[in-house]
Amino acid sequence: MNGTAHSVIVVGAGPTGLLLAGDLAAAGVRVTLVEKRPHRISNLSRAFAVHARTLELLDARALGDEVDRLGRPLGRLRLFGGLTLDLTQVPSRFNHLLVLPQYEVERVLERRAAGAGVVFAYETEVTGLVQDADGVTLRVRRGDGGRAELGAAYVVGADGMRSAVREAVGLPFPGRSVVRSVVLADVRLAEPPPDLLTVNTVGDAFAFIAPFGDGYHRVIGWHRARDVPDDAPLALDEVREITRLALGRDHGMHDPRWMSRFHSDERQAPHYRVGRVLLAGDAAHVHTPAGGQGMNVGLQDAANLGWKLAAVLHGRAGDALLDTYEAERHPVGRAVLRGSGAVVRLAMARRPWALAGRAVLTTVLRRVRPARTRILGQLTGVGVRYPAPRGSHALVGRRVPDVLLDGGERLYEALRAGAFVLILPKGTRDAAAHRSDVVRVAHWADGRRAALLVRPDGYAAWAVDALPDGGVEAAGFPRDFAGYALMPDA
Repeated sequence: MNGTAHSVIVVGAGPTGLLLAGDLAAAGVRVTLVEKRPHRISNLSRAFAVHARTLELLDARALGDEVDRLGRPLGRLRLFGGLTLDLTQVPSRFNHLLVLPQYEVERVLERRAAGAGVVFAYETEVTGLVQDADGVTLRVRRGDGGRAELGAAYVVGADGMRSAVREAVGLPFPGRSVVRSVVLADVRLAEPPPDLLTVNTVGDAFAFIAPFGDGYHRVIGWHRARDVPDDAPLALDEVREITRLALGRDHGMHDPRWMSRFHSDERQAPHYRVGRVLLAGDAAHVHTPAGGQGMNVGLQDAANLGWKLAAVLHGRAGDALLDTYEAERHPVGRAVLRGSGAVVRLAMARRPWALAGRAVLTTVLRRVRPARTRILGQLTGVGVRYPAPRGSHALVGRRVPDVLLDGGERLYEALRAGAFVLILPKGTRDAAAHRSDVVRVAHWADGRRAALLVRPDGYAAWAVDALPDGGVEAAGFPRDFAGYALMPDA
C-alpha cells in the first residue's frame, strides 16, 4: 500500500483536529484535514470554557494571549451546594476560566493550520478504511457524490462522538446516556444576568446561561420529569419554564435563533490506537458538560499526539512512541468522564444519602486545601500527570510551569519551536551538544543548579536536582527513547 500521498490524514475540523493538523504541519509533516461539513465556522457551539492548561498549550503555539483577549475571564466557579472554587489560586499565568464560545477558538486554530500548510478537504465524508504495515487507505465520498481513496502513513479520527473512523476500525464505544432531553437555545435577553456564567439547580430543574458576546446568550436547561426524544418539538416556552424553575426568572428571553434537544453521554473507546489509526477528542471519549472540559481535553489530546507523530514520521523515534499516547491520555479521559459525571450526579442529588454525601464533600473542599487544590488541578488540567518509568525523578511526567529563563524568555515561548527544551544552570555549557531542532538548550534565570528536560507538550521528561561537574552526561541524561523521553539518537 502506498502511504506517501499524505503523511497524516486528520478527520474532523473541530478544535481537536485543527490543533493537531496545525502542529503536524508546523513540524514539517504533510497533512490533509478531512471534514464532511461545508467550510464554515458555526456559531452553534456547545463549549464555552477554556481552561488554564489549554491556554498554556495555546501559549506554546503563540496563540494563548490572543485567545485570552477574545474571551472574558472568570475568577471563581460555583458548583453544587454553594461551593465556589477560586481559580485565581491555579499556579498559571492563566489563572482563570476563559468564557469563550468554541467557534472563536476554531477560527484561531483554522487560521494557524492554513498558514502552516494544512490541505483542507471539506464536504468529504469517510466511508471506510483499510490499513496494512505501510499505511492507511481512506475511502471517502465527496460533496458532489464522487468517491475517492486517500493514502496516508497514519490517520487520526477527531470526528466526534459518531466517529466514522472509530467505526471503520471496529472499536466499540461503551457507555450510556446520563442526562436525556437537555434543551439548548440561543436567545436574546431583555435583562441579562449580572454574572458572567449563571448556573443553578432547584429541585428537578437545572439551567445554565452564558454570553456569546454578540448580543445572544446560550441557555442550557434540563428537567428531570421531561424525558422525551431528541427530535421532539421544542418551543421557547419550555426553555423559559425550565429557566424560571432553576433560576427564579427567565431574564426576558426572546428572539431565539436556534433551539434543539440533545442527550449527554458518558462513553470511552477501549483503545485510542489501532495500528496506524488513532483517535482523539470526542471520537475517543465523551462525557457530561459539567466543568466545561470537553473541548479542553480534546485539545490536550492533540498536543500530546502531535509531537509524537512528527517524531515518528521524521525518523527520530520508533513507532512504539505512539503507544505512549494511549498510555498517557486514556487514563485522563477516564478520570474526566468519572469526575464530570460525579459533579452532575451530586448537583442533581435528591435522595437523602446523596444529599448527605454532597454536604460532606462540600465541607471537605471548603476546609481542606490539598483536596481543593487537587480538584482545581483536575478541572483546569494543570494537575494532570502522566506515568513515569520506575526510579524516575519526582518531576517526570508532571506539567512544567511557565518558568522564567535566562534572558527574560519564558519556557512556553521557548517551546514554540516544537522541540524539547533542556534547562541547565546558568553558565553551564551544553556538553551533550544536541541538535537544536530536537533539543533546545536554555538556562534558568535564577541560581538553581537543577537540570530539567521538558517535552514539546510541556511535561517533564528527565530531571536532576543538581547537575554534577561532568554535566548532563554524568547525570544520566537519556540518549534514546526508553518508554518516556525521546532523544535525537533514537
